[in-house]
Amino acid sequence: MNPRSAKSRLTQLLAEFPAVVLLGPRQAGKTTLALAEAEQRGDALYLDLELPSAQRQLDDPEAFLLAHRNRLVILDEVQRLPELFAVLRGVIDRRRRAGESAGQFLLLGSASGVLLKQASESLAGRMAQLELTPFQAREVIDSDSSPLDALWVRGGFPLSWLAADDAASLRWREAFIATYLERDIPALGPRIPATTLRRLWTMLAHSQGGLLNQSQLAGSLAVSGQTVARYIDLLCDLMLVRRLPAWHGNVGKRLVRAPKVYVRDSGLVHALLGLANLEAVLAHPVAGASWEGFVVEQLLAATPDAEASFYRTSHGAEADLVLRFRSGETWVIEIKRSSAPTVSRGFHLAAEDVGATRKLLVAPVAVSYPLREGIEVMNPLTAAKLLAS
Repeated sequence: MNPRSAKSRLTQLLAEFPAVVLLGPRQAGKTTLALAEAEQRGDALYLDLELPSAQRQLDDPEAFLLAHRNRLVILDEVQRLPELFAVLRGVIDRRRRAGESAGQFLLLGSASGVLLKQASESLAGRMAQLELTPFQAREVIDSDSSPLDALWVRGGFPLSWLAADDAASLRWREAFIATYLERDIPALGPRIPATTLRRLWTMLAHSQGGLLNQSQLAGSLAVSGQTVARYIDLLCDLMLVRRLPAWHGNVGKRLVRAPKVYVRDSGLVHALLGLANLEAVLAHPVAGASWEGFVVEQLLAATPDAEASFYRTSHGAEADLVLRFRSGETWVIEIKRSSAPTVSRGFHLAAEDVGATRKLLVAPVAVSYPLREGIEVMNPLTAAKLLAS
């Protein structure tokens, strides 16, 4: 198993909280990580709630869970049994009174909004949450100077990344998309035509990193703007799409307010567009935007607690990513695909407007180096490690 950067954080949270919610899209490696934690402990209990046999064991959930006190209980796809959360609260409190405070439950889920709403209503003050993304470069690439093209093309889902060749990787991603559309999304309840949702998903891949224009998407799909918003909400909830908000602040300028939209995994972008290998990706107009989305995911995974946005004004000031940290620092980041990158005057204006304390230019360069006016040029892996440190 490739070492996951979330492993130590998961162990820490389980030592501090009665319940930990581990979120991530399907096939990102949540179960593998949870089973590794179970093996380390030696006495954990794992239940996959998609299996009828596991659900039958929870016919009397309070009795079953109390019977396994003093053990870590791992419940996979826990959003399948929403009624379980009220029971968990009572069991956690009873186990607390018996002297067991932390590390009682590890809850795995692939629908963040649904799961967090259920959990926050019942487990307030009793749980922590952690997101597991598909593989990131700092987990699978050995050297900062190694090219990231293979990971960019295939994306980070483990079975896509580890496939025997690009063709096998693409077949896996195509099957993954079909399974989500035909089985996983209907299982969550919403009655959405699979063909309509696939068209929307593909349109978002074509406009990767573009400003969200719901009315335009609605017109192309022959549905209402509210329907498009609901569909995008669902894809965001499943952690397949990211809405990156526009920076907000009082700078006395006309700011772009619409969010940017990204398909979060670059491999899924390429599968939706039928791009099988690096040559096909580089020849497609989406290449630059796909690279931008790939880098955005690397950087945000490295610093999940930062407030992330982008900056753009009607007069041309622009930064691809603005990160505001709890320390009060603000970093502005420009992302380029070029091996000899430069920035425009608009980036300098954006840095000045947001009060940037650090300026990065992230591009596929072999070594880091400084540019004028305090800009640091580095590759995505180096930048991600810097943010994670």
